[in-house]
Amino acid sequence: MRHLLVLCLTFFFISNTTEAQTPKNNTPSDIYHSVQKLNFLGTALFVAAHPDDENTRLISYLSNDVKARTGYLSLTRGDGGQNLIGPELRELLGVLRTQELLAARRVDGGEQFFTRANDFGYSKHPKETLKIWDKETILGDVVRTIRTFKPDIIINRFDHRSPGTTHGHHTSSAMLSVEAFDLVNDPMAYPEQLTMTETWKPKRLFFNTSWWFYGSREKFEKADKSKMLSVDVGVYYPTLGMSNNEIASLASSQHLCQGFGRLSTRGTQPDYLELLEGDLPKDMTDPFEGINTTWSRIEGGEAIGAILEDVEKNFDFTNPSKHVPALVKAYQLLQKIDDAHWKGLKSKELEDIILAASGLFLEGTTQSAYANPGETTQVNIEALNRSNVSITLESIKINDKSVYSEAIGLGANEKITKEISFNIPENTSFTSPYWLMEKGTLGTYTVTNKEWIGKPETPRAFDLTFNLTVDDVPIFISKPLVYKYAKPDKGELYQPFEIVPEVTASFQDKVLIFSDGSSKNIPVTIKAHADNVSGTVQFCYDKAWTVDAETKPFSIAKKGDEQTVYFKLSPPDTESESYISPLVKVNGKEIDRELVTIAYDHIPTQTILLPAETKVVRLNIQKAGEHIGYIMGAGDDVPTSLEQIGYTVHLIDPSEITEGTLDNYDAVVLGIRAYNVVKDLSFKQKYILDYVKKGGTVITQYNTAGRWAAQFENIAPYSLEISRDRVTDENSDVKIIAKENSLVNFPNKITETDFNGWVQERGLYFPKKWDKSFTPILEMKDDGENAKKGSLLIAPYGKGNYIYTGLSFFRELPAGVPGAYKLFSNMLSVGKELEMQDEIKG
Repeated sequence: MRHLLVLCLTFFFISNTTEAQTPKNNTPSDIYHSVQKLNFLGTALFVAAHPDDENTRLISYLSNDVKARTGYLSLTRGDGGQNLIGPELRELLGVLRTQELLAARRVDGGEQFFTRANDFGYSKHPKETLKIWDKETILGDVVRTIRTFKPDIIINRFDHRSPGTTHGHHTSSAMLSVEAFDLVNDPMAYPEQLTMTETWKPKRLFFNTSWWFYGSREKFEKADKSKMLSVDVGVYYPTLGMSNNEIASLASSQHLCQGFGRLSTRGTQPDYLELLEGDLPKDMTDPFEGINTTWSRIEGGEAIGAILEDVEKNFDFTNPSKHVPALVKAYQLLQKIDDAHWKGLKSKELEDIILAASGLFLEGTTQSAYANPGETTQVNIEALNRSNVSITLESIKINDKSVYSEAIGLGANEKITKEISFNIPENTSFTSPYWLMEKGTLGTYTVTNKEWIGKPETPRAFDLTFNLTVDDVPIFISKPLVYKYAKPDKGELYQPFEIVPEVTASFQDKVLIFSDGSSKNIPVTIKAHADNVSGTVQFCYDKAWTVDAETKPFSIAKKGDEQTVYFKLSPPDTESESYISPLVKVNGKEIDRELVTIAYDHIPTQTILLPAETKVVRLNIQKAGEHIGYIMGAGDDVPTSLEQIGYTVHLIDPSEITEGTLDNYDAVVLGIRAYNVVKDLSFKQKYILDYVKKGGTVITQYNTAGRWAAQFENIAPYSLEISRDRVTDENSDVKIIAKENSLVNFPNKITETDFNGWVQERGLYFPKKWDKSFTPILEMKDDGENAKKGSLLIAPYGKGNYIYTGLSFFRELPAGVPGAYKLFSNMLSVGKELEMQDEIKG
């Protein structure tokens, strides 16, 4: 388990209660802030493409200064990016970034939504993006979100009028938002949605512009601002003790896997909204001007508003519980209105405020983090009324099943505890992100339950509903069922309560490379999630391969224990790619899933069930050398991949590099973005280049341009100017332009066919200028662009060789791409032709 420093947030808002988080201690200022938001009936939706695209300053401003219900629609979950804090990539990275977005919204007060779009990697034009995403599907998701969320104003982060000038995902998010703005009120557009939602007409559509979109501050100063609103997002909130920009900094700092931890900022700061659709507000500092955001927008709402506005005006910070009778009266009136949308939203807000103002503590916890369908689990109930308000606990339900029905008065500060046995229904679904339950396409996730589309995560299997009477008025409070425990070094901790199979199975490696005809013993690890589990494991494989036995038994006594069984797998004589998987049979059930856990301190622990499979590759590959030194950068799995083809990889601590410490390695590899993120390298470059000069080989994988310590004049022995050039089409043609160079001849012959089957992209951050000492090896390009020759460069330096590559080996090797393995082996083997010949003769 990996842990990160927990950011100490000084406040949380009532509206942002989430499962698996420590219950909040709401201060009177928090409660007052929530009452203010309760009295604003306006909604804003911010639209962009990825986690971290959102403007947390503006989201926080709308939520905490304007008091609007504010949402962020991120079209993707950021699956195609990189991870600076751990090994999660692709689907697992999407899960991590989803939770970081939710953590950010807990800070800035917003809500979070998604479409089914898969972040397939960098795209240069919206034409490519919308083709891969399946435009009609993702446009429908945007329409669905707007119809469900019902925003009065929509704000695009990017400009829909500038295709091809930025990431294709960015422009596409704006284009889809603009198109959806008119479709959401058309009953003929996506009519199937209208069984679960209804048409809606937003009032205004804005583009959240800035000087950056104009190219310079000078150009922005000269721009026509006649349709441009300006809001001060640097305001200070006395009741919260923080400025808006401080809140925004904390929110954006939740994107830790993208390295977004940053210093707080303070003071006046303008943000700009260019009107795209709708009427221009008379007050050019108020995007909601002219829109009714009072209780009077609801039929029958005036009486409710009068009560709640009085609570706000006369709020007692020394004793918030004195307002509970008035809040309960407003709640009672709210139940009589016909507007289902506002009734549902404001009822939930009022319930949370009544809970906080009365000091009422309600909780249901389990004694284990997970259970199986059909299992009986113990639920510990705690109810505590920390005020003089008259409250009675009438009954408790878990989902629709009554588990407690004896009415009991909750006296002031008198704790009530109950232990309840609850049977998990046999048909309960396993816990896992809903968008990963079915196989999707390159650009779009498959979601069978249409009610879940747009939600940030799968609804929890079980909620507790506390049926209360507060001042003789029935109120229903729902809480997720959670697991609570303590650690000596961390104290009280909360975790989601999950539903898992009795057993899961996994392979140690996601790719297995057979570099010759030798067999390998393949470990299959079976983990028990129940006591006394026994059954068989069936080894599923392609019949071109052979295995010693197709099934083997297992038996595990204790929940949480593991057992490993081994299958001897033999490859075919010729090159082959296929998949193996375990099928576990227990108690008449078949399970083919592995359980993956993502655990960091800044997000709730995540439980993901994925297909338990491994790619196996029979590869005719040659290599020279044995011992490889590897300096980790931003995080990749290349060392494991190199071990797959027989190298011994030694992870190097850069702080320990001194004169001569690299001399025993056959080659030294620097991981992705090493010069960007490893500060010690600025003091160790001399030793790295000395190693090359004495005859070593150094391979530097991609770094982002210029983002390294100031001490570096250059990261290479000769001038090398890194650009933002990349080739995003993984199927683009590749030409070998240095056909005689050893990189494409020794010890493996590389041809254009070795670039078949690459995933996500060819590469990124290619150099665009380099010293004549470098030899470019390859040429490639995306459609409509000039050829790029900087993806793989080699230069002799002293007796050795220095290689710089922007090719995405960090994606290709873990994906088991044969040609990538052969080319990387050649890079590691450069200069060793004579050694290999001597070894063969010997």
